[in-house]
Formats: sequence, structure tokens, C-alpha cells
Amino acid sequence: MPSRRVTALDVAKEAGVSQPTVSRVFTPGMKVIPEMEKRVRDAAKKLGYRPNALARSLITGQSKTIGLIVAYLNNPFYTEVLEKLSHSLRERGYNIMIFLAANHAADVDGVVQDLLDHQVDGIIMASVSISSALTDRLKEEDVPLILFNRGKDDPDLTSVTSANVDGGRKVAEFLIQGGHTRIAHISGWQGASTGLDRRRGFEEGLAAAGLEPIAVVDGLFSREASAAAARALFASAQAPDAIFVGNDHMAFAVLEVLRNELALDVPGDVSVIGYDDVAMSAWDSFQLTTVRQPANRMVEAAVDHLMAQISSKETAADHIEIDGPLIVRKSARIPKGWKE
Repeated sequence: MPSRRVTALDVAKEAGVSQPTVSRVFTPGMKVIPEMEKRVRDAAKKLGYRPNALARSLITGQSKTIGLIVAYLNNPFYTEVLEKLSHSLRERGYNIMIFLAANHAADVDGVVQDLLDHQVDGIIMASVSISSALTDRLKEEDVPLILFNRGKDDPDLTSVTSANVDGGRKVAEFLIQGGHTRIAHISGWQGASTGLDRRRGFEEGLAAAGLEPIAVVDGLFSREASAAAARALFASAQAPDAIFVGNDHMAFAVLEVLRNELALDVPGDVSVIGYDDVAMSAWDSFQLTTVRQPANRMVEAAVDHLMAQISSKETAADHIEIDGPLIVRKSARIPKGWKE
């Protein structure tokens, strides 16, 4: 027969403390006298005790779990964000539960229901669209929600994004200063606020100099679609001398097509700029000039606001935009006298 599971009471007897003291030691955020905490942890280790998170959640009314819904993880920006989110939440005593959802209402609704069934304390939606009906449902369930890297025109929802319009404008200004005149844009998905806002800032930046893009193609945040767009741009009568690509994941595919398939010199024949500044952007094979999404600050802002919502349901919603710099590398022509 299997051995009996070690309980908090067993640990309390071994350590010579009360059972509530054992509970406090293993409850994140609770303060215990250091000497007493050591006795409890030594006793727990000796007996092989493992805290029962489910039982603790029944007592406290909190699961200490945050649900993360993300549309895809093939974009390296999200793997980096996931790592930062996990660390930040663990520092606050929370675990993270990850669900993938296709970016349409029926799938997102089903995933949210799964998270509610798991009694999560809050939800972060990363680049996933949310319907008004689902927003109302979460309000009724009293579950805090943060939109990450995706905005929504709703005064009752908190969103955390980079300053996408300003980022797109920075790209336009840099390319104009570099002497480019035939500038194309392979945008992020135009069904998403991030893709729309980066395009809007880019077009506004060009318009301020009396220019407009020679072509705008929706790259759908897809490597395959972006590669096809690059081929089509250079098969047209007027090939671009610069391309702004809606994120780094797509820009890598564009660079591969230009260099490997079309044998073009980057940036001699064409400049390429991305958006995100994922770690791969600095690799020698890419050296991608790109707008940095300040992932650390975005994650901290999202987690701080989520914790505030969990502790106080009266926390006001906010639309948080965090500015990031243009990181200049070797994939785009550098204007004379350029100073960062």
C-alpha cells in the first residue's frame, strides 16, 4: 500500500510549531520569524512534505494562478515575453497557466471558459482579440483582465502596448533621412491594433515629408505571407529601395528572400527595418535595424496593474503605451550624421 501523505500537521509536530505557522511559511507574501521559518522548512524537507496548493486555494479563495491566452508562440517576441511574465508573476507568488487560442471569437471564448473553470485569479490576453460580449462576461465573473500588445477602444479595459504609432513614425523619419524615396510597408495583420497603429504612424511620418508608400501589403504577422510579399514587390515595375516590416519575425523572412533568393544587397540595394528587437535581431546573420518593444517595462506594467486589480476591484482601467527606441544595426542605410 502507498505510504500516507505527509500533512501540515505532521510538519508542525516535527518543527514544534502550530499548524497555522506551517501554512504561513508556505503561503507567498506571509511573514514569519526567520528562525521559525527555518525550523518549518527543515522539518518539511526531512518528512518530504509538499504543500497542497488546491487546499490552500479553497481556504484563501485564490488559486494564485494567472491565465495567459496567446495566439501563437512561433514569434520569438512571445517566447521572450512568456519568460519575463513567468518570472515576474512567480516573484509575486503566482503561477502561470498558458492556453493557445486561434484569433477568432469562438476559440477565445472556449479558452476563457477553461480558464474560469480552473478558477484563475486573473487573465492576460497577448495579441488576442476579445469581443464585447466576452468583456461583459468577465466583468460579471469579476475576473481581472489585461490586454497585452493589443489595444481595444474600451474605457473599461486595461491594455499595455508599445507606442506603436510613434514607432512607425520613427521608422519613416529614419528612412527619409537616409535618402529613400521608394518605400514599401509589409504590415502586421490589419485586423489587429498593433498592425494598424504601426502602419498609421509610418504613413503619417511619410506624409509629413510629402511622401507615401509605393505599396502596403498585409503580412498577416506571417513569415510565409511576408516572404511572398517581398517576392511580389521585387517582381513589380517599381521595386522599393526600403521596406518597413511590421515585426521582426516577418522581417527575418523578408531578409532571407532578398539575400538568398533575389541576391540583393542589404542595405546597398534595399534597406529593411523591423519592429520588436527580439534577441535574434542582433545575430550576425540578420543585424536587423528595428524598433524595440520594451518587453521588460511592458511586462512589469501589465503585472503591476493586474495585481492592483486583484487586490482592489475598484482599480481604474488604463491604456498604457510604452515608448521604445529605434535600434540601428546594418540592415538599413544609416543617414549621414545620424545620432541616436
